[in-house]
Amino acid sequence: MVGRISSLLKKEWGIPQTLLDIASSCEKENQSQEESFQIAAEKKKLKILKAFREAGVQEFHLQASSGYGYHDLGREVVDRVFASSFGAEKALVRHQFVSGTHALKTALFSLLRPGDTVLVVPDPPYDTLYPLLGLRKSEGSLREWDISVLYADPQEILSDKIGLNSKIKVVFIQRSKGYSWKNSISVSEIEALISHLKTKQPNLQIVVDNCYGEFVEEKEPSEIGADLIAGSLIKNPGGGMVLTGGYLAGSSAAVEKAAAQFTAPGLGQSVGPSLGMTRSFLMGVFFAPEIVAAALKTAVFASRLFKELGYRVLPEPEDKRSDIIQAIELKTPEKVLAFAKGIQEAGPLDHFSIPEPSLMAGYQDQILMAGGTFVQGGSLELSCDAPMRPPYAVYLQGSLSAIHGKLGVLLAAKEVIHAK
Repeated sequence: MVGRISSLLKKEWGIPQTLLDIASSCEKENQSQEESFQIAAEKKKLKILKAFREAGVQEFHLQASSGYGYHDLGREVVDRVFASSFGAEKALVRHQFVSGTHALKTALFSLLRPGDTVLVVPDPPYDTLYPLLGLRKSEGSLREWDISVLYADPQEILSDKIGLNSKIKVVFIQRSKGYSWKNSISVSEIEALISHLKTKQPNLQIVVDNCYGEFVEEKEPSEIGADLIAGSLIKNPGGGMVLTGGYLAGSSAAVEKAAAQFTAPGLGQSVGPSLGMTRSFLMGVFFAPEIVAAALKTAVFASRLFKELGYRVLPEPEDKRSDIIQAIELKTPEKVLAFAKGIQEAGPLDHFSIPEPSLMAGYQDQILMAGGTFVQGGSLELSCDAPMRPPYAVYLQGSLSAIHGKLGVLLAAKEVIHAK
């Protein structure tokens, strides 16, 4: 792809020939992986199409409801399509979820009661979960409701270094690496954890933060024993088409509890106007496999290119992937700023803006974010973010098309090469 348009990239975008030569070589080495991503996307597409057929989706389902949203057949069919797509018994898909963190909060508060304990895997969790878990003082945290929090890594659980007790009612597994230099947890690892935990304590409820991982692997955590999975619709399952929202999926009992927590006891899933967003929800999940494949192609290209340039990367180019995140250790704040500048320059919106780090709600460090996205924070679109702290790593995600993603990576590499 890069080789075919190298003259255009050099002339119109200022990519040096030496960098284009490296990029072309990287693409050749990545060819088999890109083909595997495409094949996987085709299989997932057929699975989702089957979900549409089983749900009996019709044109009238796309109509909007308002007010309470009673008898919104479109909202109900969206729930069925998502449940089937995730191999779950039931799903709760709503634009009223403001983020993946909001969906996770709903899941945890629905399953935990004062005096209970939640075991969080891995340690440490993603930054925005610190206030929710009570790691930082915050109104409405689990700790404020007398819910205790323990932390462990997967191997500590599998080796029984962390023992279970009757107070541990929920194990919360974060699939993606967050802002930590470690591998994300694969679905097979999650399956091993669930099997180990439920053998010892069958009534444990397993909640999985599925953000960035949807439609990457063959199976979803809800297909291998997770009671609830949660995520954001401006990430993978929204296909780059959804303006806001989130989802929960899993067992019927767990989703019903979550729905009561999300709205009110006695109302559950029966209310919530669609406000005309049903169309984008259905289109988003329908196109999600192809878009996720484009994001994976971008990620493996970035991994190989920056490794060739001498930087540490995670995952490595040949590693099996469990999410769309690519971490690159740049070692200095100047190079982090340069990388973000290149990603922003590639954006269809605000390409002239220069990203600056700032304090953001839910984070403990200044965060640098870049991406001229159509949806604010839409991280299935080409974007990156980085906490401004050692080891000064950037976390790249998304791209609605592989060529756009690769252009962004090349512009970021050009800026990093020129940075001090």
